[in-house]
Amino acid sequence: MEYTINFKLDGGKDLMAPALAGETLLEAAKKVNLAIDAPCSGNGTCGKCRVKLLAGEAASEESRHIAPEEYAEGHRLACSTRVTAPATVYVPATALAYQSRMKVTDLEGARERAVFTSLQEELRVMGLFGDTGLSLVEARLAEPALDDAMADSERLVRALGETAGVAGAIQTSRYALGKLPKVLRESGFAVQCLVRNDKETSLILDVFPLGAAPKLTGLAIDIGTTSVSILLVNLETGDPIVGGNAGNGQIRYGADVISRIIESVRPGGLERLRRGIIDECIRPLVTELCRNAGIAGEQIYRVAVAANTTMTHLFLGVWAEHIRLEPYVPAFFAVENLRGQDLGIPAHPDAAVVVAPGIGSYVGGDITAGAFSSMIFKKDSLSLLVDLGTNGELVFGNAEFLMACACSAGPAFEGGDISCGMRATDGAVEACAIDTDTMEPRLSVIGGAGQKPAGLCGSGLIDIIGELFRCGIINAKGKYSREGKRVQRDEWGIGRYVIAFADETEQGRDLALTETDLDSFIRAKGAIFSAIKTMLTMLDFPMEAIENVYVSGGIGSGINITQAIAIGMFPNLGLEQYHYIGNSSLSGAYAMLTSQKAAEAVAGIGKSMTYLELSSHPSYMDEFVAACFLPHTDASLFAPRA
Repeated sequence: MEYTINFKLDGGKDLMAPALAGETLLEAAKKVNLAIDAPCSGNGTCGKCRVKLLAGEAASEESRHIAPEEYAEGHRLACSTRVTAPATVYVPATALAYQSRMKVTDLEGARERAVFTSLQEELRVMGLFGDTGLSLVEARLAEPALDDAMADSERLVRALGETAGVAGAIQTSRYALGKLPKVLRESGFAVQCLVRNDKETSLILDVFPLGAAPKLTGLAIDIGTTSVSILLVNLETGDPIVGGNAGNGQIRYGADVISRIIESVRPGGLERLRRGIIDECIRPLVTELCRNAGIAGEQIYRVAVAANTTMTHLFLGVWAEHIRLEPYVPAFFAVENLRGQDLGIPAHPDAAVVVAPGIGSYVGGDITAGAFSSMIFKKDSLSLLVDLGTNGELVFGNAEFLMACACSAGPAFEGGDISCGMRATDGAVEACAIDTDTMEPRLSVIGGAGQKPAGLCGSGLIDIIGELFRCGIINAKGKYSREGKRVQRDEWGIGRYVIAFADETEQGRDLALTETDLDSFIRAKGAIFSAIKTMLTMLDFPMEAIENVYVSGGIGSGINITQAIAIGMFPNLGLEQYHYIGNSSLSGAYAMLTSQKAAEAVAGIGKSMTYLELSSHPSYMDEFVAACFLPHTDASLFAPRA
């Protein structure tokens, strides 16, 4: 039997969904493209898909994520509540957070601008800046007459063939053809053309009246498993115009790449996942960026994309199942000759789309792009790049060699697997200090004064766990070992630390870190450290051989390195050896966008880098188990430095 579920979204919007008896509310929501946050892919383990039953009936068991009094008020998990009758369900903003917290940022004066300015200078020094292959070329055409009835496009090609800087076979894009007759006659047959010069051909992308000042822009895109960051760039100057980020629309199919791959092989799954990233994330975010910048999407003439291997496959709509199956072989590492219209990106239909190449099933273009933007590929010193996103990826080496690997850190660093976790956006706790005696926390919340906390982002999570351990509130196993009003226990004695009480939070319920959360994080940090140790051991280098560590990824505005070392996540090196470099994947995409030579250099890095498959390395599991304590079973690794 089929029923109608009325989803009332935060903000007063209603969305009607058909649902068969026995389907979950989460499944019903997916039918109408309602993206309720479900990082665990509907397994009932994350507790992020909380909704409230306002009217009607539905079958649901009580959950550890919902207190008895909340259950009595109608609170439910959408993934474990089954339809039995028509119902009205309220969906709060927290369950829609990955969409509702989309953020567009003016980069003027922001720290991110300094990152790109520095990268610009580095590219100039290397002689790699500004060669996008695009050029504006003036052309003055003889007007047609009865004895000279050559077609407009042929007339233009002939004029451009006599112009310096335009070589090879000259072709005209369909978009430019559509504008050509009108522009020629309105401008008296004096025009300027935007031409993309490839190796053997030149393509006329657009045509404007002579004297016009067209805006030539491009997009740098970082597609993460949890979130997507996009930068709109002035291609003439290389300056960023505006940037933004949003949650990856695929999140409701699971927080990790394995869940996404499993979903992709179900009937229609590959297209659902492709739409999740294009239609629900990239398209609306680019539209908003263009609106802020006052440009049309057709003025975006070049796009550069960096993403992990799975995200690249799903973005392109390519079968990805064999990435997760031994021997872990992707469909491709590198891809060429892509255009905007092939992918549905709101850009010029013939905009060149450049994709950073991957090197392994779990080390993708985000890492080759990061290895470029961090510049470790040309340094003499031995450097370590640590990318902390939904997974942990590492690169170690220098100008002579580079080795990369990925570890199963899980999505803890971007809010997944943590009951109170969230992305680094407004409402996220990004830093914390705890009083040793009173156990009272002092929080720093993204959004400024007056912003109530809504959850923990990666940097806040590291800070709080470091403080809990320092204060003796948790022991080496991640169990609560002190008592007080902030430390509460359930009927089974399982503890939690209340970071903020209900009246202090955005969602009106306690913000707390449970022992289950601590266990998830300890496994995540253990995966990072054990991967570093395994890779160095394999290369016969001691930890002390690392001269610089570059930390990047989706962990907010940077982490407290002292805390990260104290809990055994990073090697016990000097603080001066650590450098937070922001989103190195986006920076690498920016370099590829503004320089074709930089894109070729990234491709070269991908071909020369050695990939280490940790899952097949005999010592990795032993190293991982040893690292799943605070800080480690081998205390000498984290003894105070002399």
